[in-house]
Amino acid sequence: MEREIMASYETKKNCEIRVFESSDEMATDLAEFISQVSEISVKERGYFAIALSGGPLTRHMRKLCEAPYNKTLDWSRWYVFWAEERAVAKNHAESNYKLTKDEFLSKVPILNGHVYSINDNATVEEAATDYEFVIRQLVKIRTVGVSESNDCPKFDLILLNIGPDGHVASLFPNHPALELKDDWVTYITDSPEPPPERITFTLPVINSASHIVIVATGEDKAKAVSFAISDCNEGLGATSVPARMVQPTDGKLVWFLDEAAASSLEAGNNAYDLRAPVLRV
Repeated sequence: MEREIMASYETKKNCEIRVFESSDEMATDLAEFISQVSEISVKERGYFAIALSGGPLTRHMRKLCEAPYNKTLDWSRWYVFWAEERAVAKNHAESNYKLTKDEFLSKVPILNGHVYSINDNATVEEAATDYEFVIRQLVKIRTVGVSESNDCPKFDLILLNIGPDGHVASLFPNHPALELKDDWVTYITDSPEPPPERITFTLPVINSASHIVIVATGEDKAKAVSFAISDCNEGLGATSVPARMVQPTDGKLVWFLDEAAASSLEAGNNAYDLRAPVLRV
């Protein structure tokens, strides 16, 4: 028997919103989405370059560690990066690398040499410089693609969380890092959330990706999600909601939301046209 598990909204060009009833349904659809992007990238380029974030994101990727994906994906072609990282040791509880390793990397056969973490023995400024240098070398040999619109790296997929304040990666509201145009990777020393020192992809790099996914769960994200997406908020200053500045140059943005995070959209927001619901068995 078929039942409706997801509402799908069509928004601005190259942007889609998917709303799920449960965490399990979100994880299932996210795994299928990542799998499809991986297969297309490997077929077209020979590689799949993915950049991850911290927080609860890796838990939503858990279905990739299960059948059929753990057996069918070409894991040897995966190259893993981080769109943000805390300037802490790799074994530190707040390390995005550690979180990803414990919950994802240790459960799938991605080659260790294809996992690019930051240099945790360097200062945060040096770590950002080093990380950008590594990415530039991989762009030269096209392990990571290059944008046709600019010289930015074109990651096949960048996965992001959104904070209650609307931040993505480690790009926080009204922070000078939001204005950077030429840097690929930058650092901050004044994060409003601990720890204060972090490295982060810049907006030009995020917006140059082929696919961008922003995941949001929980009622505490509802207002930020609405501010980021709704055309009713045009009067807001751009840098006050960093997620609103995620606008793919030549790619696609997909929001994966649970019902709580989407609640402000579904409370009579007229910025969206409801499409035919996606059905699952």
